[in-house]
Amino acid sequence: MPYFALFYHVVDDFIARRAPFRQQHLALVHAGHERGEIILAGALADPPDLALLVFKAPDRRAVDDFAARDPYVTEGLVARVDVRPWNVVVPAESPS
Repeated sequence: MPYFALFYHVVDDFIARRAPFRQQHLALVHAGHERGEIILAGALADPPDLALLVFKAPDRRAVDDFAARDPYVTEGLVARVDVRPWNVVVPAESPS
C-alpha cells in the first residue's frame, strides 16, 4: 500500500489561532490513525510554519478527504496544502 506525505504550510499566526480548532483537528488525526491511514503526524518547530502527516492508503483520496474536513484547512489556518507520494525505503515491506 502506498504512502503519502501531507504538508500543511500554516499561516504566520497559526499558534495563536489554532486553539478553537485543535480538539476537532486532533480527533480527525486520531480517527485516521485508528483506521491505520495516518502513520505519523506533527508540526515542525523553529519556525512553526509547517506540519507533516504521513498516510498509508490505497490512493491519495484518503489524504485529500482528510484535508478537506480538517478545520485547520477549512478555517484558513493553512495557507497551502501539498500532497506527495512517498517512496519509503526503511522499513522495507515485503511484497504483497
